[in-house]
Amino acid sequence: MSERVEFFQFEGVEPERLDKFLTACLPEFSRARLQGLIESGCAEVNGRPAKKGGVRLEGGEQIRLRIPPAQPVGLIAEQIPLEVIFENTDLLVVNKPAGMVVHPAAGHASGTLVNAVLGHDPEIEGIGGEERPGVVHRLDKDTSGLIVLAKNERAQRWLVEQFKERHVEKTYLALVDGSPPTPTGRVEAPIGRDAHDRKKMAVVRLEKGREAVSEYHTLEKFSHHTLLEFHPLTGRTHQIRVHCAFLGCPVAADIVYGQRKPSLDLDRHFLHAWRLKITLPGEDTPRTFEAPLPAALSAALEDLRRGTH
Repeated sequence: MSERVEFFQFEGVEPERLDKFLTACLPEFSRARLQGLIESGCAEVNGRPAKKGGVRLEGGEQIRLRIPPAQPVGLIAEQIPLEVIFENTDLLVVNKPAGMVVHPAAGHASGTLVNAVLGHDPEIEGIGGEERPGVVHRLDKDTSGLIVLAKNERAQRWLVEQFKERHVEKTYLALVDGSPPTPTGRVEAPIGRDAHDRKKMAVVRLEKGREAVSEYHTLEKFSHHTLLEFHPLTGRTHQIRVHCAFLGCPVAADIVYGQRKPSLDLDRHFLHAWRLKITLPGEDTPRTFEAPLPAALSAALEDLRRGTH
């Protein structure tokens, strides 16, 4: 795998940090990853090395970024059962169970979806030198449902572009406590880190976060709960959970953004990535994939329909 070189020109109206600008240009890389590349001397501004991510761009700068080939990261392939919905030479579509973390991180060195995928197909390439081979989007640990993973660099770039340009249609099923203000609606509320708890996200002023847009409509109404179909048009961390809380109807059993004592007998929040419509690499017509509700969520719904909750 050869070195990759990217060229950009900053033409923003307002000054901006180099690392923030590159994060917007290269959404397949984390900001931390890009900061590491900058500090390693891989970035140049107007032909001169930029050693810090905080370099201020004023307008008109030419930026060159060298991205070294992916290096082995020492990830362990684990024989963890996977529910594969679809697979070809470019990608996997998997129905992720609740409780599984997508990729290794602090406190989750093994047992992740990435470990399971490497066990399924050890030939999947590392992407960008990070411990996230194939990952192009994410689901929260306790959110179940569809997630797509690239099996090579070409497919990874294609899929990242599909998500970046919002060509992917994601549909979630969310059972919420109470009900939203209107049966159908659109939420435009920027999301950023919670100022009081850095482990949480919150609706914030735009300059403090990033644009976040969701659409929803009601599928079923119960005495104290509502089943919603959610369509996130952006992909912010915890977006649907934060937007539901913002609407005054947090996701049922979400003890982080909702009631501390769950309204239903569930050990995970009721949020499921149900449907994914996406154009695959080399194809012109989108395909639609679906993952049925897990048994525990289906049982909770049936209890509500029978009036036992």
